[in-house]
Amino acid sequence: MKAYNWGILGTGNIAHKFARALMLLDNAHLYAVGSRDAGRAEKFAGEFGFSRHFGTYEEMLADPGVEVVYISSPHSMHMEHTLMALRNGKHVICEKPMSITAAEVSLMSDEARRSNLFLMEALWPPFQPSYLKAEEILRSGKMGRLLHMRGKFAFVSPYDPELRTYNLALGGGSLLDIGIYPVMDILRYLGEPENIVATSVFAPTGADESTAMIFRFSDGRMAEAYSSFGNMGGVSTEFYCEKGNLILTRGRDRNQHLIIEMQGDVDDRIFTPPAQGYQYEAAEVMNCLDHGLAESPVVPLSFSLSLARILDEVRRKTGIRYPGRDR
Repeated sequence: MKAYNWGILGTGNIAHKFARALMLLDNAHLYAVGSRDAGRAEKFAGEFGFSRHFGTYEEMLADPGVEVVYISSPHSMHMEHTLMALRNGKHVICEKPMSITAAEVSLMSDEARRSNLFLMEALWPPFQPSYLKAEEILRSGKMGRLLHMRGKFAFVSPYDPELRTYNLALGGGSLLDIGIYPVMDILRYLGEPENIVATSVFAPTGADESTAMIFRFSDGRMAEAYSSFGNMGGVSTEFYCEKGNLILTRGRDRNQHLIIEMQGDVDDRIFTPPAQGYQYEAAEVMNCLDHGLAESPVVPLSFSLSLARILDEVRRKTGIRYPGRDR
């Protein structure tokens, strides 16, 4: 099994989670970390045992030893940093959302294909044991046809115009930060909608604090999605089927729950993967590279582009705008 030299671009909270997950994989070598702050890069490298640390992203990406890069910078920088990594010959897994607009995601995908390098959006759910079990149940047919979906992701983020959550310059807003999760699940199981109705509540910065969406599909099925920084609504995806329901949720203890409701019985299955399951995304990247694949069959670039198109349309319907980034 080939071992790969990993680089992490950015040293924020999600980068810490990803680094802890990489430590669980025998074929992942924690090679380099890059930050705009040399001190933060050195501290991060020391905490996780990276071999090298750099005070600029450019220096890290120029290091010939780096093979795979995890992009964990703010949303607004994903395109710039992904293109920089690809143009330095690195394979890339980019944190969600892949970028601010579908046009940017398309440009990133084209660059990866032109360079014959691997690129994948770091979408957490499809690799988690709770989701995999739910998918197995849905595909078995014992629940009958999937009729409707409802997803939500909501928590309280105190208002601060400088925070990533509310700062438009950093790609802030609930839709791109957390609304992407229920939208992603709906896309995965129902496909692209033919019609979208959506509305948002805005913070003073212009970032959406809350966004509610209804999707209608060509076969008559519908789905609902909701995101918010304004309440403790929690995280869940609900599948309403002919013979019962499936509910995927995460508790404050970080455990994953799959609740199966069928014929009056309720079965709550709990999954507790180490490192919150972030290692599965990294393992997918390396497995694809081992097999000479430039895209993941689980999260192909076509899926990321479809997801970005839906988010674009929601933004168009709600009036969410990112200065200098809209079509």
